[in-house]
Amino acid sequence: MAHPHGKYADFESLREQAVALRRRGYSLRQIRDELKIFNNDILNQLVKGEPPPEWTKRPRAKDDLRAKARELRLQGWTYDQIEAELGCSRSSVSLWVRDLPKPERRDPKEQARLAARKRWEHELAVREEQRRRTKAAAAEEIGALSARELFVAGVALYWAEGTKDKPHARRERVAFVNSDPGVVRLFLAWLDLLEVERDRVQYRVMIHETADVAAAERYWADVVEADRSAFGKTTLKRHNPKTVRKNTGDDYRGCLVLTVRQSAELYRRVEGWWYGIVGAATASDLGNRT
Repeated sequence: MAHPHGKYADFESLREQAVALRRRGYSLRQIRDELKIFNNDILNQLVKGEPPPEWTKRPRAKDDLRAKARELRLQGWTYDQIEAELGCSRSSVSLWVRDLPKPERRDPKEQARLAARKRWEHELAVREEQRRRTKAAAAEEIGALSARELFVAGVALYWAEGTKDKPHARRERVAFVNSDPGVVRLFLAWLDLLEVERDRVQYRVMIHETADVAAAERYWADVVEADRSAFGKTTLKRHNPKTVRKNTGDDYRGCLVLTVRQSAELYRRVEGWWYGIVGAATASDLGNRT
């Protein structure tokens, strides 16, 4: 009597092979090609009861959309709003949320306000992306800095932000204060270019007394890659109850003061370099230079 599976008469032997392959992580297609089983019904019977390997399982891409649609529906969103927000079909939205209660009908003015806010949020997102792209493109335009470019940038930076000597108050020393970690790193790179030893640089944090002082000290120590022992005593700014402070929050780190010891001669050179830059930039033949 012929076996019901025809040419696959040795079914049990084939099943043992198919199950072994399945447990080794083979897909149905791979088992088919390996055992030359081209009848899908028989192929499925051979591996019946054996779970497919994880790598063959298709991700349920719509699970996240379904969960989000239900969340929005519970917040009172309409089908139209959910459809526009998630970019899916009306039929899918209906299927996902039809068991949820209908939202209360909103006042048309309230709906208009919500729609206007949604449009504005979208516009803000577009503008933010434009800002990001512009900044990224500008950063790429700079490329690598030559030693001379870093030298000139450092002189200009110091003259904008550093301590300067006055006839009525002699301050011939290099001292620099800033709250921007990028500016601080650039200033240190400039000092390195000038071959100023790091052990000549002293650090001190200036911060409001109500801030997280310890966190700020750790933050600036990481920025300048120095041990806390290289830092002087932190200067605390007293709180004025009549002043509304805007520099609050977890990202407020105060300012860092960097002072170079025995730097009177260096300061004089910096001042000379600055006036040299000014003179070169304002020379009468500037427009004719190539």
